[in-house]
Order: sequence, then C-alpha cells, then structure tokens
Amino acid sequence: MRPEHRGSVATIGTFDGVHLGHQAIIQQVNEQAQKLGLPSVAIIFEPQPHEFFAGDQAPARLMRFREKVTALLAAGIDRVLCLPFNTSLRSLSGTEFIDLVLVQGLGIRYLVVGDDFRFGCDRSGDYALLKAAGKTQGFEVRDTHTFEMDGERVSSTRVRAELEAGHFDSANRLLGAPYTISGRVVFGQQLGRELGAPTANVLLRRYRSPLSGVFAVRAHLNDGSAINGVANVGVRPTVDGGGKPILEVHLFDFNQNIYGQTIAVEFCRKLRQEKKFDSLEQLKTQIQADIVEAKHFFEQV
Repeated sequence: MRPEHRGSVATIGTFDGVHLGHQAIIQQVNEQAQKLGLPSVAIIFEPQPHEFFAGDQAPARLMRFREKVTALLAAGIDRVLCLPFNTSLRSLSGTEFIDLVLVQGLGIRYLVVGDDFRFGCDRSGDYALLKAAGKTQGFEVRDTHTFEMDGERVSSTRVRAELEAGHFDSANRLLGAPYTISGRVVFGQQLGRELGAPTANVLLRRYRSPLSGVFAVRAHLNDGSAINGVANVGVRPTVDGGGKPILEVHLFDFNQNIYGQTIAVEFCRKLRQEKKFDSLEQLKTQIQADIVEAKHFFEQV
C-alpha cells in the first residue's frame, strides 16, 4: 500500500449486487469518512470466498467484478481494495489479517462491519477480536445498521431468490435499481441470423448465472439509447448441449454493429424456461413466438 493511501474509513464484504443493505453500509462509511476527512474504502475479495471454497457449487454471482467496482464507486466509495482470495490469504489468522491488512496495509482509522462478521483462517476472527484490536492499535470499530424491507433483512441471497423466481419488481426494490447484466458484445456462431433473430452475445464469465431462461429485456447502449428486445440466458441446449452460460440478446428493429461495445441488459419479465428442442426449425418457431410475447409486454407497460 502506498504511504499516501494510508489512513481510511473502511468496510469489508463481498458486496454482491450492491443492494440497498450494502448502500446503507456505504452511507455509514462515507458519513464517517467525511467527519474525519479521510477516504472511504471498500475491501472486497476475488474470487468471492464462497467461490474459493465451493467452486461451481457456489451461489450464483449477481455481479461480475467490474460491475461491482463500478457500483461501489457510484455509491460514493472513494477507493476499492480487492484482495486476491487464495491459499495465502485464507491461511491468515484473524490477528494476522488485522495486523497485515488493516493496520500495516491500510493504516485504518475506522472500520464498519456487521457484528456477525467472521474472517481469518477457519473464521477465527470476529467482531469482538476487531474491537479489542482497535483499542490497542488505534482504530475504531462500529457495527452496521440492519437494513430491512417488508420486515425482512435485505441480502444478496434474498435478491437471488427473487430473480430466480422471475420477480423483477421485488428484486429491483431490494437493489434500488433495475437488475442488469453488463458485458462486452462478442462474435458468436451467427446462428441467430439463420433463425431469423440476430443476437448480440455477451459472455457471462461466471460459474453460474442468477438467471436462466428467456426474458423481455431493455438493452442500454453506449450512446445512451435503450432498445427493447428478447434475451436468452443459459447454455443453449438445442445448439451446444451444455457449457458455460451465455447471454444472447435480440434487439427489436435494430441493425447497427455493436461488436466490442459494452452493453447493460435490463431484465423486465421472464417469458419461459430454457428448453431443448428436437430441431432448429422448432427453435426458430419458438423464438418468433417469444418475440411476439415480448413486444406485447412492452406495449402494455
């Protein structure tokens, strides 16, 4: 850590989704940073700890790393410190993590974490250890305010469940914004053109997607325009028979070249589950039906 970066008000977490609960923590951090005249810092991990331990069995990630950093900065965090979660970091005891990362690395002055926060090898570090260390090492520790909606704590798990159920209005309320997936448009197999629905393909680059199926979507492009369309998120069983999930978006009445651009795809309504068809002709017929249904949805909103 550079000397000029020492001294901060920080928080630690995975911040997957940067939902309203996370935003409440960030507000708490920013308010204290302003009082002390120090930068605010969010400490995150890559991969996320549960991904390190569970691999492809880990819960689906709501955000890619780049999306998360962008959202944290947009929420007012001054700096994001990403620690590589590997065997070396995992093996640090709670005390070693405090000494190496928080004290020697960041020169932390104030830390905001949940009172159920656990860290260090075998989750040996806890809120009590942080409080005790703060008293001897000169930093203050405060717990986060629980953020509830409809009498229930807002969490990434709750957002994930709403998305999986296709309840986008509920998920968006928890997030404080429409749920989107962002990524760079890449070249695909050009099969969409043969099926009468050319698509913009976005690699999801994650073990699992929180969404699967066919959706009415709105794509936000680099020029600020928003184009309605229909999207498939999944492994394309009729074509590929499995593999890593991909996002394919067919934009209505659109024929511009957007290869290489980063687009944000907003999910508006789930139309159906992804399924394997017996032939490409059957798939083509279903895609046209999906397009009709999605256009009808947008006419009603």
